Amino acid sequence: MLNNDWDEVLKVVFNSPGFKKFYHIVEEEYQNKTIFPPKDYIFNALKLTPYEKVKVVIVGQDPYHGVGEAHGLSFSVQKGIKVPPSLKNIYKELENDLGITPPDNGDLTKWALQGVLLLNAVLTVEKDKPASHRNLGWERLTDYIIKTLNAKEEPVVFILWGNFAKEKKAFITNPKHYVITSAHPSPFSANNGFFGSKPFSQTNNFLIKNHLAPINWDLKDK
Repeated sequence: MLNNDWDEVLKVVFNSPGFKKFYHIVEEEYQNKTIFPPKDYIFNALKLTPYEKVKVVIVGQDPYHGVGEAHGLSFSVQKGIKVPPSLKNIYKELENDLGITPPDNGDLTKWALQGVLLLNAVLTVEKDKPASHRNLGWERLTDYIIKTLNAKEEPVVFILWGNFAKEKKAFITNPKHYVITSAHPSPFSANNGFFGSKPFSQTNNFLIKNHLAPINWDLKDK
């Protein structure tokens, strides 16, 4: 399904009658409504960041619900699409934290390829209806994903922005890992503790301390 080690890690879920029944509902949604991201991109985060390579997890809520935006990575939009307000604030904090100037696009694929799992808690959404697929069934899969990452021997940084993401903290019990929480980068809440939280330097300091390569957060084409 994913053509990497996630297939083995998640086979107990993918092969379960409950997931198959749920995924049939998802497929019906795609047949009858306009659903994002495009079907081939639903599992993009898992495809781009294999289980063994995960060093950092950034948890989002659900995909962007506008045309052409979502491509299966939390907070990311495809090149050529206007950078959304939350991502603009992420770029602002990145510049304040590490002095990295923002790129001219919102594509975070470079992070994913370095081991940053850009995981939305809910993997699909109906056009123009934010949170429309919340409680449809995706949370059972994404909770399980967090639990499997919690079981990793190698330290992982979990970045949880906003209350929705912070709900996943209950599954992160392994003392080897590092959890960073703050307000959501949305314009409605970024001034309540997101700005100044320095998640990017915190992440790299932790990785270096644990003898792991830091993330190159600079997204600009060299």
